[in-house]
Amino acid sequence: MIGVLVSGSGTNLQALLDAALPVVAVASNKKGAFALERARAAGVDAESFPIDTYASRAERDSAMADWLRGRGVRFVVCAGYMNLLTPTFLDRFPSNVINVHPSLLPAFPGMRAVEEALAAGVTMTGVTVHYVDEGLDTGPVIEQRDVPVVPGDTPESLHARIHEIEHRLLPEVAGRLVEKLRSAATR
Repeated sequence: MIGVLVSGSGTNLQALLDAALPVVAVASNKKGAFALERARAAGVDAESFPIDTYASRAERDSAMADWLRGRGVRFVVCAGYMNLLTPTFLDRFPSNVINVHPSLLPAFPGMRAVEEALAAGVTMTGVTVHYVDEGLDTGPVIEQRDVPVVPGDTPESLHARIHEIEHRLLPEVAGRLVEKLRSAATR
């Protein structure tokens, strides 16, 4: 039922797996992403879809969506996936694609959220789980949790505290949404 999109080591994927959520497929934009090894070790189908093997992002997203659908995916979680998704992909999973982001959106969208929060001197940042749209972290917020910025924080120390919250919040939200999707299917 759940497909997970990843680009890196897969700690959020591991949190989903540890929560015993029905993850059936993992796709990555990077061939060597360690998250793919995590998936395979858990007995989950895993595949990479590097952009340089496709004529366009839309073509790659279509192939990735086809692959996920072929494994029974109905709900997609972006867990450290570092590419924007095209309408080609999003239209295949309408209102069923979520992302976890290391800030209190709309503050600090994009890849350098933690570094930007530290540079801005904020005393509070956090974690956001939101629906994915075509924009850069612009989809509707589902849930947020605060993470204080403490004096002397470095990007590494703040990332570590944010990851602790991500690893709890993402499985909670994904689990609720998947259950809602299952309930709607049985009506």
